[in-house]
Amino acid sequence: MVTTKPQIRLSGLAHRLVRDDLLTSEQAQRAFDEALKKRTPFVTHLVENKILDSLVIAEAASQEFGVPLFDLSVLDMEFLPIKLVAEKLIRNHHALPLFKRGKRLFLGVSDPTNLHGLDEIKFHTGLATEAVVVEESKLTQYIEQALTASDTSMSELLDTDLDSLDITIDDADERSDDGDMDIDEAPVVRFVNKVLLDAINGGASDIHFEPYEKNFRVRFRQDGMLREVASPPVNLASRLVARIKVMSRMNIAEKRVPQDGRIKMVLSRNRSIDFRVNTCPTLYGEKVVLRILDPTSAQVGIEALGFEEDQQKAFLNAIGKPYGMVLVTGPTGSGKTVSLYTALNLLNKPDVNISTVEDPVEIQVSGINQVNQNTKTGLTFAEALRAFLRQDPDIVMVGEIRDLETAEIAVKAAQTGHLVLSTLHTNDAPQTLTRLANMGIPPFNIASSVLLIMAQRLARRLCPHCKAPDSLPREALLEEGFKEEHLDGLTVFKPVGCDRCNGGYKGRVGIFQVMPVSETMGRIIMEGGNSLQLADQAEKEGVVPLRQSGLRKVRDGVTSLEEINRVTKD
Repeated sequence: MVTTKPQIRLSGLAHRLVRDDLLTSEQAQRAFDEALKKRTPFVTHLVENKILDSLVIAEAASQEFGVPLFDLSVLDMEFLPIKLVAEKLIRNHHALPLFKRGKRLFLGVSDPTNLHGLDEIKFHTGLATEAVVVEESKLTQYIEQALTASDTSMSELLDTDLDSLDITIDDADERSDDGDMDIDEAPVVRFVNKVLLDAINGGASDIHFEPYEKNFRVRFRQDGMLREVASPPVNLASRLVARIKVMSRMNIAEKRVPQDGRIKMVLSRNRSIDFRVNTCPTLYGEKVVLRILDPTSAQVGIEALGFEEDQQKAFLNAIGKPYGMVLVTGPTGSGKTVSLYTALNLLNKPDVNISTVEDPVEIQVSGINQVNQNTKTGLTFAEALRAFLRQDPDIVMVGEIRDLETAEIAVKAAQTGHLVLSTLHTNDAPQTLTRLANMGIPPFNIASSVLLIMAQRLARRLCPHCKAPDSLPREALLEEGFKEEHLDGLTVFKPVGCDRCNGGYKGRVGIFQVMPVSETMGRIIMEGGNSLQLADQAEKEGVVPLRQSGLRKVRDGVTSLEEINRVTKD
């Protein structure tokens, strides 16, 4: 009796190909058996052995199963949600994540009958999976490209001269054991160094290392806006964070509480950059944020800040007085510290004693006595101020007036022959005076001590290489706050974007409301007047409000109306 090999009944895509006379039953059976033996997908075997063209197979699959056909050549690789699916699943099931819509994940496959693969990816991602048919030849190519891009070897991302960087570590309360070989792996060390160097070269102010369940990202804050710059493999997250903690002298074993540290990077004999480092535990690991403290940022010169001529004159006049108080107000990230240090650099002379207390000191300047606030040891703003007044100061800078005690000592210092510079968190200049009164400072003391209040914001500058005129109706411009006399010949510019900028913007410029406190304003304060009365008086005296100051920058083509609306919303 002759035994014959049992035939596997063809089904699914193979059956469709035979029915369309693209393959004979024997060819299909033989291809199916060989693919099974080699443990490769049936469609992959057909294409690799040039039995059928991949486009013919894709069209047949799309018609047979009613699944849309997609051309991978129009795909933007940068936006693939590749991190949502583990590499092992992508390779095993030959499925490429194309895009995510809500709770649905669309997968590019050459054989939509692979329901087991779709179900397994659905289980691991928690997302409903939908098949999209693509050509096998392109699918293989794009899977390799996507996985290679997402798991690029650290050494390929790096420049060759990073080993020469000199990174020193400041003393801190915590000490760490940096003998862990995994942490000191050269690729991890060099990747962190490269990120720090790229951030400096790109003019970033902050670096964010952020761990999530299925991905890990690195973002830079450039010109006030966050932008993703790298997405290292998620399995490297703990090693990258540990490396940063070692560099900043934190306890790498402690992952449950926030920690603070500092890193110094020496770029050349004449230039070094400090990084203020903070860690914070999150659901999927520790998030690390580094604030870049570049001493050169405080040496830009007063002309580069963005003052109008009359504003600059008023500011210089106030800081030139022998005593009194100058206050700078605005939200976090509005450039208050740079403005104050620009003033201090102008005042920093051998015959002047300058002391500052900050939380913490962000910009180190030779010739200025700088103190870090430390609440653990009782060194508060108020205590530091008391100490300063016993050390014969000429100029005192307080990082921020937060409470009545600090405000009282600062006002007393301003009234007893010292120039006091400080900051407050209020929306505009007139509100600052009423805020001091609400804190409990007697109106007479406010009127007799405060010389000038400056409210400020930072707006992104339009890129001079790609900005373009924006056509806006006359009525819209009037509604935005432009005056009738300014509209004739006015050209408003908008961002475009080019290879020299970030989305049409490059750098930032200050927008200021500079308000000298006049005798009339002093009387309004002593009579218990509110911020609206002060604002009206300021306008009578020619003080330009923040909004109008911003519109000046729009008229001059420095920034866009959209950007001014972003930073000066009422």
